[in-house]
Amino acid sequence: MFAAENGLKGDPRLQDITKAIRVIPNFPKQGIMFQDITTLLLNPKVFKDTVEIFVDRYKDMGISVVAGVEARGFMFGPPIALAIGAKFVPLRKPGKLPGEVISEAYELEYGRDCLEMHVGAVEKGDRVVVIDDLIATGGTLSAAINLLERMGAEVVECGCVIGLPEVEGQNRLKGRPVYMLVEPRELDDSDLFEISRYGN
Repeated sequence: MFAAENGLKGDPRLQDITKAIRVIPNFPKQGIMFQDITTLLLNPKVFKDTVEIFVDRYKDMGISVVAGVEARGFMFGPPIALAIGAKFVPLRKPGKLPGEVISEAYELEYGRDCLEMHVGAVEKGDRVVVIDDLIATGGTLSAAINLLERMGAEVVECGCVIGLPEVEGQNRLKGRPVYMLVEPRELDDSDLFEISRYGN
């Protein structure tokens, strides 16, 4: 569900979040309209608002773990975890974690990848929210859910800054709800100016 459908309809913070996201066409490959949240991070107020919306949602849900998907889930997950008193667990790409890991392969919109998590990072009965920047095909979040559930955790919800309303990715999440703040931005004149200015 989108935040606007859950009590935040007309909230100016959502419009500010949308405006702060930059669109990069044909990245990382032809035909992809990449939703770049690094520009959101450059605006402290919008970054704070983004985190606070998630915190308001999860602070009373008994969440014990916030799991962040590499890499952009690492930007939003830790401040959410700190604010709600939960531990943060990074879900990483292969070969990045030094200890014993479990792995889960998945399909991307533009290829294949794998997520890994340290064995023992979560415990049976932990209540988890998974944080990422965007849900598209749902493959990444589905892999995250599988990793966490294999260790006995309960995935309560997935939270994403950006969600594609028409995508079927949510159907791959084993019935887990997805909370999304905004829809993807369309390419506009400000993006075209940035692209011409920096040569992207």
